[in-house]
Amino acid sequence: MTNYVALLRAVNVGGTGKLPMAELRAIAEGLGWQQVRTYIASGNLLFASEHDAAHCQAQLEQALLDHAGKPVGVLIRSAEQIAQVLAANPFPEAPGNRVVAIFLDSAPPTHWQEGVRGQQTEMIAPGDRELYVHYGDGMADSRLKIAAAERGTARNMNTVAKLVSMLA
Repeated sequence: MTNYVALLRAVNVGGTGKLPMAELRAIAEGLGWQQVRTYIASGNLLFASEHDAAHCQAQLEQALLDHAGKPVGVLIRSAEQIAQVLAANPFPEAPGNRVVAIFLDSAPPTHWQEGVRGQQTEMIAPGDRELYVHYGDGMADSRLKIAAAERGTARNMNTVAKLVSMLA
């Protein structure tokens, strides 16, 4: 059994993609996953499965499509991988609510910087399958757009740290 976190894209954020966490847990349990739980109402699903991450991602995406009638993006990381995301934070001195990891399906493209628009005081750094963004002045007034991150999903470091502790 491997412990995983599934990070759903655009769920319960800004009025889009409403999905009660009780329904998400029921869907995951219906897939036969174990130790199913959620963290806050923004699409963080923790579970254990005998299957690999790619299989779990495909299963959950199909189940969510069947449930919601539209695709829901899903990114999955093992307990070890999510811990590595936290450990690799290139802005460890910044407040956790001002740094996000944007989780991607694969490594950021080589020239990811070319798709950055609206950058002001934000600092951006690539990770293995993430882009890290430090919003020095906060997110509220940021106009930052990162083309390489359009299909990703972001979690701040406070949330990442909580997920790591829950999977430990």
